[in-house]
Amino acid sequence: MPKIRPIIGHETQRESLKQDIAQGNVAHAYLFSGPEHLGKMSLALAFAADLLSVDADGEERKRIVSRIEKLTHSDLLVLDQLWMEDVCEDWDVIAQFSNVPQVHRSKKPPAKTDTIGIDDIRAIQALLYGKASGRYRCCIIRSIERMQDTAATSFLKILEEPPERLVFLLTTENPGSLLPTIVSRSRVVDFRRLPTREIRQLLAGVDEDDARFIQHLAHGAPGTAVLLRDDPDLLRTHRLVHGTAQAFWQSKALLERMKMLSPLHERGAESDMMLLHLGLTLRERMLQASAEHVRAFADLTAGLESNAHRQLLCQSFVLEVRV
Repeated sequence: MPKIRPIIGHETQRESLKQDIAQGNVAHAYLFSGPEHLGKMSLALAFAADLLSVDADGEERKRIVSRIEKLTHSDLLVLDQLWMEDVCEDWDVIAQFSNVPQVHRSKKPPAKTDTIGIDDIRAIQALLYGKASGRYRCCIIRSIERMQDTAATSFLKILEEPPERLVFLLTTENPGSLLPTIVSRSRVVDFRRLPTREIRQLLAGVDEDDARFIQHLAHGAPGTAVLLRDDPDLLRTHRLVHGTAQAFWQSKALLERMKMLSPLHERGAESDMMLLHLGLTLRERMLQASAEHVRAFADLTAGLESNAHRQLLCQSFVLEVRV
């Protein structure tokens, strides 16, 4: 369930959004753009709370914020978590993050991927033209790069003639993959990684060694820092994988190295984590690493994003980075 928490950093972005409200200069669409875990969704929810409570007093704002966090506010639509066969089929879980109807995704043929289709946009569109209880209505869509081409084209038509007093709050990690006309019809708010001193604020009371590791792994992303701070098991797993990645670069045995890369043979969270730590530990070794190692890792990363044979890619990588 989304929580509207105090936001660390991004003062310029926050002040700009406040000024838009104060000056009556609210755009019909905002595009929050930047790498994952920087706080784009958190700021979208906070901005939605400001818009939906613009004329409210203190107590009324508290009630509005509570309804926003429960996704029960009639003037707020959120499309975040998607129903996916064999991946996320628990409607109670989905309801904690999205309040746009998704029953169509479970009908034949059922949706299996984390992509926003034309039917998802139609489900949103069916709810856009209701009467606002306050000055604004808001529609938040996370990671709009997930839109299929037909969905993006349909959504663009909505942006071309937006419903009155409706504000779209969109997030993306890859603005280059979006239709240029969607970007041009939105007010773009760029997000940058935070400096270490701001990440450090989130780690008060954390063991010093853990805090240093979390800062290193977060790389300026407050969401990553909070996730690791609040989940000791996840932090422990990252430490183990980091140790394996360090051992990979130190080992001279080809078979041992290939075995260490076995998590990369299949797509999934385990593979993503191993690749992340391979990159981090390579960066730690930059004084010792050669240009060939850096290029080989870039080729491995690019190859794993395609449909190439993953095990062969790993074998080729191991051969290229021989000591």
